[in-house]
Amino acid sequence: MQIQFEFLYALFLLLVIPGLYFLYSKYNHEKKESILKFSSLKIIKKSAMGKNFLRKHLPFVLMMGILGLIIIGLANPQIPTTSIEKGINLSIVLDGSESMAATDYKLTRLDAAKGAISELVAKIGPQNNVGIVIFESGATTISYLTPDKEKTINAISSIEQGQGATAIGDGLALGIDMASSIPDKKGVVILLSDGVHNSGIVSPEEAIDYAKINQVQIHAIGLGSEEPVFLRNDIYGEPQYAELDENTLILIAQETNGNYFKSLDEQTLNEIFGILSSNLEYETEYSTIRDWFIAAAIGLLLVDAYVIYGRYRIVA
Repeated sequence: MQIQFEFLYALFLLLVIPGLYFLYSKYNHEKKESILKFSSLKIIKKSAMGKNFLRKHLPFVLMMGILGLIIIGLANPQIPTTSIEKGINLSIVLDGSESMAATDYKLTRLDAAKGAISELVAKIGPQNNVGIVIFESGATTISYLTPDKEKTINAISSIEQGQGATAIGDGLALGIDMASSIPDKKGVVILLSDGVHNSGIVSPEEAIDYAKINQVQIHAIGLGSEEPVFLRNDIYGEPQYAELDENTLILIAQETNGNYFKSLDEQTLNEIFGILSSNLEYETEYSTIRDWFIAAAIGLLLVDAYVIYGRYRIVA
């Protein structure tokens, strides 16, 4: 059974017990020496044999047990509940820039991403909140965090292709804000992008720092075929191709304890989302067992009182 302590530093108070034991031992030793000064060895021997050693020191042992239990109770020990999955705040950050209109995926990259995201949302449990962020030259919220999966799926279907640049940092910053907005649940971001960060206010490095501060985990998915995909000719007649900055996406995932996945087509994209849906890490929910230790301390206190003052009381 895994036990954790909310106030771990309180356990340092247990160091008081060895100190009390030292003082107790010193007191008994000095007491014995003072008795030797005024009593014959024969009387002392007879007296020692007449008393049970354990019963003589039992009140002190019980008192130390009581003190130990109270200190452990102060540290608030906790164990996993029967329902271990506490749920997550899942923010899906989707690239909606011009390059997502590439047709190397079924229909377009954006359409394939929307379908895969909808399937993931439909699979995850009701204890999870899901929200959607889309970015191009800037970032905007499509669906706020909610346990209502149907509402989220409807919002995904309404996403339209944009014509802007790629502001990965802005999208991540908004997604991190969303994932950390509801307390007591783990924040997770799934980032999908097929481009290079070239717009927005927040850099990917700043977004990474922001994720670390808020303890948000980021999984990154890079969309792109093996071969360059033609988009259009620029104003000078030069061909423009969709590019994927895998190094940045790998860095984002690694620095936030997430995973990076490379998608080559709609099939691999669906496979990636299948892996994510079954491997999302949930926080373990704990319940306190402090009262157990307090109750045990009270029980030992009653036993100690009986030993000292009861029928078979000990006279030191």
